[in-house]
Amino acid sequence: MTATDPLVSTEWLAARMGDANVKILDASFKLPGVLQLPKDDYLAAHLPGAVFFDVDAVSDHSNPLPHMYPSAEQFGRDVGGLGISNADTVVLYDAGGWVAAPRAWWMFLAFGHKDVRILNGGLKKWRAEGRPVESGEVKPKLATFNATYDSKRVRSMQQLIANVESRAEQVIDARAADRFEGRAPEPRPGIRSGHIPGARNVPYNLLFDAATGEMKPLDDLRAAFTGAGVKLDAPIVTSCGSGVSAGVLTLALYRLGITDTALYDGSWSEWGQGKGPPVATGPA
Repeated sequence: MTATDPLVSTEWLAARMGDANVKILDASFKLPGVLQLPKDDYLAAHLPGAVFFDVDAVSDHSNPLPHMYPSAEQFGRDVGGLGISNADTVVLYDAGGWVAAPRAWWMFLAFGHKDVRILNGGLKKWRAEGRPVESGEVKPKLATFNATYDSKRVRSMQQLIANVESRAEQVIDARAADRFEGRAPEPRPGIRSGHIPGARNVPYNLLFDAATGEMKPLDDLRAAFTGAGVKLDAPIVTSCGSGVSAGVLTLALYRLGITDTALYDGSWSEWGQGKGPPVATGPA
């Protein structure tokens, strides 16, 4: 583990389960239409004391795009409602398929909370080790959370349209290769196939071991990016289908010491709309 590594082990968390200032959030997420719902999975089994962090709920409800970043005021209110204060250590996990815990982690960082970790392997590894789980809903005590928004960690479509010309930042897309190359339809209706012109492709599932749910070693992470033509010493923006799995790339880069990346919040669900900007197809 490097000094900046946000990942913590199941042993690390198990040793801190009784600490009143360690708050555990289940940030599991699935694509629309996939049943059963993540909240139902949470109610069936979650880490002891864990509260459900709903990526769709903690979002800008005035924006028709899926789960866009809320205002700092709303994030503070929503997170305070989950029982989290600015003094707490937040530990996020998901089912172990590596989707939304990194997205929630990046949201906490973007809203000014540095003391936030991710459970390596998530619920999958926790259960495989025979550790305890609970069912039902945890009702947290309300807390006060003051959020401040750091816009440097997030990119808009306008910024990325300008970047297609300037190429000042590398865009890395976390979707599967067949979606990136435009060979497979998008899961969301009405969205074109392909990718942002000039983008590189690092499918997020290459970065963790599906059998254990653990993120791969640093050398493997580095090889996944450099093998895709990514320059690790130049500016990077991560992207994906709707701004969730891009966080897996963001986390992997952070673990490699590249902590100043940005995430394209609208991602392909915005860019790929019918009247959206130009689309590229084929390999990067």
